[in-house]
Amino acid sequence: MSNFIVSARKYRPTRFDEVVGQQHVSLTLKNALQNDHLAHAFLFCGPRGVGKTTCARILAKVLNCQNVTEDHEPCGVCDSCKSFSENASFNITELDAASNNSVEHIRALIEQVRFQPQQGRYKIFIIDEVHMLSQQAFNAFLKTLEEPPSYAIFILATTEKHKIIPTILSRCQIFDFRRIQVQDMVDHLQSICDTEDIQADPDALHIIGQKADGALRDALSIFDRIVSFSGNRITYEDVIENLNVLDYDYYFRVVDAMLQEDRNQMLLIFDEILRKGFDPDLFINGLAEHLRNVLVCKDAQTLDLLEVSGGLKDRYEQQARLLPAQLLLTALNIANDCDLGYRLARNKRLHVEMALLKMTYINRAFQLSEAQLSAPAPEKKTADVSTSAPPPQVPEPAPKPVAAPEAETSTPTIADEATVAPPPDLATKPAAPTPVKKTKHVLPKMKKLDAMLAEIKEEEAQTTKEETAEPITLERAQEAWDQYIDQCEQESVKVIMRNSELALLGEQEIQVTVSSNLAENTVRQEDGLVEHLRATLKAPGILMRVEVDKSSAPEPPPKPKRLMTSKEKYLEMRETNPLLQEMQKRFDLRPDE
Repeated sequence: MSNFIVSARKYRPTRFDEVVGQQHVSLTLKNALQNDHLAHAFLFCGPRGVGKTTCARILAKVLNCQNVTEDHEPCGVCDSCKSFSENASFNITELDAASNNSVEHIRALIEQVRFQPQQGRYKIFIIDEVHMLSQQAFNAFLKTLEEPPSYAIFILATTEKHKIIPTILSRCQIFDFRRIQVQDMVDHLQSICDTEDIQADPDALHIIGQKADGALRDALSIFDRIVSFSGNRITYEDVIENLNVLDYDYYFRVVDAMLQEDRNQMLLIFDEILRKGFDPDLFINGLAEHLRNVLVCKDAQTLDLLEVSGGLKDRYEQQARLLPAQLLLTALNIANDCDLGYRLARNKRLHVEMALLKMTYINRAFQLSEAQLSAPAPEKKTADVSTSAPPPQVPEPAPKPVAAPEAETSTPTIADEATVAPPPDLATKPAAPTPVKKTKHVLPKMKKLDAMLAEIKEEEAQTTKEETAEPITLERAQEAWDQYIDQCEQESVKVIMRNSELALLGEQEIQVTVSSNLAENTVRQEDGLVEHLRATLKAPGILMRVEVDKSSAPEPPPKPKRLMTSKEKYLEMRETNPLLQEMQKRFDLRPDE
């Protein structure tokens, strides 16, 4: 049997500086040690695998270290540090509350608190998974936790803070541990690779960090599994194969097919994914996450929300330039609906394929809707009041031939119907336009990628031109405001708007101060006001905030004074001093009614 040690134990931090992603906790504890402001009870809470027990052990090690460093780290060479590293320290006790959760176990712990430390200054008790203690065990632990001996320190750790009773929380100094960011885990894994002489692709480490879901211990376990499979060379392909993760390239190909409206390529890509053994639900969730990543790349302010490697960021940004925001939002909505209805679908493959086909024709649907909105409305025809049907189209009557008088009494044929005079009631009406032959509507074609890039450059140039426009000033805003007042038809609205005061909160925000709530509602109900300000000031993104001047509002009349009951006096005193409620519960006191 080999002496292999998993990375989670081998590279467990032994100093505060080595703790990953919890600098706020490490700095606070080191400052408490430096200023000698150390509490007697700590509660470390947070998700799994983020360093709660590790920080508890480091703190316990520092407290009994005989040669503490200048930066308040354990020396690691004294007798106390060596005995702790060898699990032979009598002054540091670790208790697992998941298996020792009864009153008897807590009583045994309290008996150990009575004995002073044999070596060192403190006797430290680390209780892991403290939320697993029973209600009776918590109650038995209360008195000792509140007033322990001067040499006793308790460090509690839990993943479910809400299950701990409030009386325990009030006696502890609480530290909330954060989920570890992907980049911090990638840096830590890279340092391990450098130590172990392992070559790893940055994209592969990013996949491991994302799969760990904020827990460094899970990331190290996945890392050991990948190393066992691939040896000293960790590649992106090995990671996605072992973790059952779809390659990013599939999602980029799907979005490219959606841009080109190539439904055949879309279905073939999905079939290739199914033949590789991936679940359709996994694919649709991954596609939704991919669309979300493309959406956050549309704006430089949200670019930090993208948790991928540097090479993939450039690819995401390039695809984000080609996709409009409305197309991304519509595709995200379709993917979300597909995910919600996936479990109820009987033919799951067809269910996902229908969603992909809908995404393929999103752009064409937008073009159809714009064409319908821009089409001119048909002219209204003057119809007869006595009938709802349109008048029949009758051509102009041809003159009768003189040489054929018998034609007046003969029965007209099909060819002669065109020469029949119109009825008297239609003779004076204008002839209807000749009906146009209906042609089959042809859907517009998808624009080429070069044309879309050219449009994007034009929009960027237009945006740059708008940014260099004349800045918004209070005088310009007041002038636009007065112009809108002159256009109003209602006199009451004019009076309210003239009595309003304008102010600029920023470059793109106007504050309107009114005197009453009625005036506020009146200004807000003016639908065309904001559009008028945007068009007049040439600022499409300008906002308007309406507030009521409370200084001019009348003060409410004072409440009449009356004698207070005993219960009302108690409630008012409890608001001033919250400890009265705890005293009431402890002594079982009840205020008189």
